Amino acid sequence: MNTVMGLSDDVRAVAQELLAQESVTIISHIDADGISGESILSQALSRAGIRVTSVFVRQLEPLTMRQVPKDDTFKLFCDLGAGQQNLINEYGLCENEVAIIDHHVNQPCGRDYLQANCLPFGYTKLSAAGVAYLVAKEIDSGNTDLAPLAVIGNVGDMMAREDCGLTGPAQEIAYEGAAHGLVEIRKRDLNCYGISTRPLHVCLSYNDDPFIPGISNNSGGALRFLQKLGIPLHDNLRRWLVWEEIPYEDRRVISSALAQQLLANGGNITRLFCESYLFPGERERTPLRNAQEYATLLNACGRWARPRVGGNICRGDRGVAYREAEHMLTNHRAIIRELLHFILDSGVTELSHLQYIHVGNRYPDTIVGIGAGMALSKLNREKPILIMVEQPEDPSLTKVSLRATEQMLMKGCDLQVVATTASEKFGGAGGGHRIAAGAFIPRESEQEFIQHVNELLAGQCKNQGAGHR
Repeated sequence: MNTVMGLSDDVRAVAQELLAQESVTIISHIDADGISGESILSQALSRAGIRVTSVFVRQLEPLTMRQVPKDDTFKLFCDLGAGQQNLINEYGLCENEVAIIDHHVNQPCGRDYLQANCLPFGYTKLSAAGVAYLVAKEIDSGNTDLAPLAVIGNVGDMMAREDCGLTGPAQEIAYEGAAHGLVEIRKRDLNCYGISTRPLHVCLSYNDDPFIPGISNNSGGALRFLQKLGIPLHDNLRRWLVWEEIPYEDRRVISSALAQQLLANGGNITRLFCESYLFPGERERTPLRNAQEYATLLNACGRWARPRVGGNICRGDRGVAYREAEHMLTNHRAIIRELLHFILDSGVTELSHLQYIHVGNRYPDTIVGIGAGMALSKLNREKPILIMVEQPEDPSLTKVSLRATEQMLMKGCDLQVVATTASEKFGGAGGGHRIAAGAFIPRESEQEFIQHVNELLAGQCKNQGAGHR
């Protein structure tokens, strides 16, 4: 209860400070969490009569700090800042002109900046958008209509992945949205991406968590599996049905058959089902229909340098901004598919506890982590993957992305610790989450960095084993 009070106190302090301002500049991250968090905060502040401008940055580092205006506006950092307080300090920003809303590891500096960060209070599965929503509600209790955006941020930042559903405050936010008719929660739904837009057999074939032999990575096998059940797979217009459209009883039959298929192959059905979050007010068969696909749409906008388009969609633009985002999403998926094939065709180098590949300058650094995560299901599922990419704007740096699976986390893997520790050793910087992390390192240190990452992962594995003897 004390931890709840602690976070509540910080949320209240940030909200009160914001309400005392005439104008605020929000500096936010470009991913789904950052975009939805910025949208929550900008709408809450605008409703309170406070002038708002926003700046989106890919990461907070010396070059991007220049985008933070040196003016009289109050600076509100969202989904970044906690781990870069030294940069904020070096930039000359004082305690009375800064607040931070974040969920990343805190790296204090000489100044005591006002901060609402859920992580120090033990909330590891609440995103920055989730914290932003708590602040927005503290600004005005009527801001509950912003709950769906918090759900998108939480789901988009993989807060629901480990437990097959949101937990703690993130789940409470989703249920608050449901109480207002803005979110539909399906308690025991199919744990599969694309339930609102993809034909069911395609949806199943893309699913690899859990991996179902004969169905995962096999759309033909998935289709034959469904046809054997004798369930209609087309609507009256002969369009393939998506999971969301299939009648409840038929969904039960399919779920039962999938469970049997998994068990027959020695699998565990724990991750076959999840809690899913749909938005009944959005058009059917669109990516806006559920939290996972909405988050992917926002990520596409951010990764291709158009986060403001995503922000406009969060604010309700279903015209120009949405059409532009759809085009970006199509391109986003095509490039990621190309990257995936490149990784698989080129092959990875395996070490004792790591597999890695360098893609040179072929792909933008904003998408390599996504490609790595997808490739992981088709490579050695026992080892995390590390992917490196050149930085055209600074040839002396290499961007590193790391991805793991839930099973690896259960064995002690923590990529956030690995990325932070290994990059610092070589004069770089890193961070992220246990399951997904990234870093920037000097180009000449690539091979030494890889070896050190492998050693750190080996140590984590050994420690976990020792703890379970």
